[in-house]
Amino acid sequence: MQKVAFICVHNSCRSQIAEALGRHLAADVFESYSAGTERKDRINPDAVRLMKALYHIDMEAEGQHSKLLSDLPPVDVVITMGCNVKCPFLPCQLREDWGLQDPTGQPDTVFMETIWQIEAKILQLKERLR
Repeated sequence: MQKVAFICVHNSCRSQIAEALGRHLAADVFESYSAGTERKDRINPDAVRLMKALYHIDMEAEGQHSKLLSDLPPVDVVITMGCNVKCPFLPCQLREDWGLQDPTGQPDTVFMETIWQIEAKILQLKERLR
């Protein structure tokens, strides 16, 4: 099974959402991981709250936490979230940038739109990797 890493600077919001949705929607096709170039003390509370409300996924209870790139196993696919920074090179077979705006500090409607964009991209990736 292929391993997919979702990468964002702080690994606290978009990449965590992608990891959770990847596990929820595509675990039969790929393993989901997330990491960042820096680490935060906790996952974004709005992301945690909205993922519970929308999908009944409790990212913290399921053991998700902010991780560094060095914490990742070797991966096949690298997805960057659109952080507008140059990510360090990670060896992989496929690399793409999803160009998502960071919803941190925005209203729930903006957060939910980002979550739904990630869901759609996860499902597209699932079909391509199948």
